[in-house]
Amino acid sequence: MAPVTTPGEEMYALVERMYPLCRSITGDGVRATLDIVGEYVPLTVHEVPTGTQVLDWTVPQEWNIRDAYIADPSGHRVVDFAASSLHVLGYSVPVSATMSLDELRGHLYTLPEHPSWVPYRTSYYKPQWGFCLAQETLDALPDGEYEVRIDSTLADGHLTYAEHVVPGQVADEVIVSSHVCHPSLANDNLAGIAVATYLARALAEQTPYYTYRFVFAPGTIGAITWLARNTERIEQVKHGLVLACAGDRGRLTYKRSRRGDAEIDRVMRHVLTVSERPHEVKEFTPYGYDERQYCSPGFDLGVGSLSRTPYAGYPEYHTSADNLDFVSPEAMADTLAVCREAFAVLDRNRQYVNLSPYGEPQLGRRGLYDSLGGRSDAKQTEMAMLWVLNLSDGEHSLLDVAERSGLPFDTVAAAAGALRDADLIKA
Repeated sequence: MAPVTTPGEEMYALVERMYPLCRSITGDGVRATLDIVGEYVPLTVHEVPTGTQVLDWTVPQEWNIRDAYIADPSGHRVVDFAASSLHVLGYSVPVSATMSLDELRGHLYTLPEHPSWVPYRTSYYKPQWGFCLAQETLDALPDGEYEVRIDSTLADGHLTYAEHVVPGQVADEVIVSSHVCHPSLANDNLAGIAVATYLARALAEQTPYYTYRFVFAPGTIGAITWLARNTERIEQVKHGLVLACAGDRGRLTYKRSRRGDAEIDRVMRHVLTVSERPHEVKEFTPYGYDERQYCSPGFDLGVGSLSRTPYAGYPEYHTSADNLDFVSPEAMADTLAVCREAFAVLDRNRQYVNLSPYGEPQLGRRGLYDSLGGRSDAKQTEMAMLWVLNLSDGEHSLLDVAERSGLPFDTVAAAAGALRDADLIKA
């Protein structure tokens, strides 16, 4: 019998599969990553040609790389792309040359404060080449002539992104966005991709109220491209969440949308507070992940960002130390659980109208009190019914009721369901 695995273990295995691939903002690494995700959820893949105008940006040339190395005077490869995709400066132009160590130094990037780690560096929009390596490797290099080779291409091609849609009862959408452009960085953002994938699978097992659109796209230029190609549909996007850094062992962090009080902001705050998980709610800033594109003033969508330790908030960020040991199945499972809890609230949050607003309706003769018989939370449920009746004026939502009463949203939603079935309220 095959061993039973948990969702956390399955997400970790997905991260392991994607980890070796060299991703960038374009190229075959992105396609290979989406091919893997497509084995878990069906994807619609979009290819946008180089030179396409997308808002104020232009889709760049496509970058692909086959091999890269630095060989020392004895011919030994002291830096090797085959060992880690982080060793090459992202978007490096091709090079084949022999040069002295002094000449080579100007193209080398290290982290002196963490001498055994390899940094992640890119140069998307300025043609140059370079290598990233551990400071201790650089310190050990002897003088002499070095063979330098980067077998890459930078040519007209496409930017690739993908979508998965979970149909809902209404056409209004919730977007869940994850960036797919980083190479071998487990937390940033393979864990986010894995959590998004398993969130899509979980929602597909239900019949959600909203339609959920999952966007897997390169950071910045990918989100901008998606927005440029979907301007006519933007009004359908009612809520959204960017998932990033979803697998480290730090506490959960939610970053509010630009609006600050969007429904997703209130839902996430409520869920994190009620769950009593260690967490932090941060205000919006126009720096970070793709929430800043969705929240740009022309769109101003209600899109927040969920992570564990936020970007640049841990030493391992954008280094080789963001590896498979840095993320855990338990952390990814916890992030997934929070997303599911939040979307369960979002999906059930309604405004109701009290059909018997003059005085308190008699609940006992409708069997609403008797139906509680002996439940340990009977008093709490009774209070929830009274709160729902009182605030069902067409202006307050169930989340308003939960926040004002201090009652759990699930209790409030259950009370609303009982009152609706008794024809005392209507949506």
